[in-house]
Amino acid sequence: MPGQYILEGREPVACADVIAWARWFEGADRQVADSFRDDVRVSTVFLGLDHNFWGYGPPVLFETMVFMGETSIQCERYATWDQAEEGHKRWVMKAFPPTPVLTIPQQGTDE
Repeated sequence: MPGQYILEGREPVACADVIAWARWFEGADRQVADSFRDDVRVSTVFLGLDHNFWGYGPPVLFETMVFMGETSIQCERYATWDQAEEGHKRWVMKAFPPTPVLTIPQQGTDE
């Protein structure tokens, strides 16, 4: 089983006691950020389990998923809370691009 982690503030901390981890996980607020528009959702969470299955580099403990309706269409994972926040912002910009503001010409101008 991958290593389990809890959050102390925004900092992941290894938790060797699986029962203590499960109790923490059951009631923890693991949400980093959550954004919605229409039927699209960008959700970033602390996973609590190391998803670095290759064993190279730091533990991978955070995940952003993009959903359209009930279907996940994108996933990206991170090692730190700060990376997760940046990843969430990046996916929000991709999923919800800004809409251009139209300028209505004023009467008597050349626009």
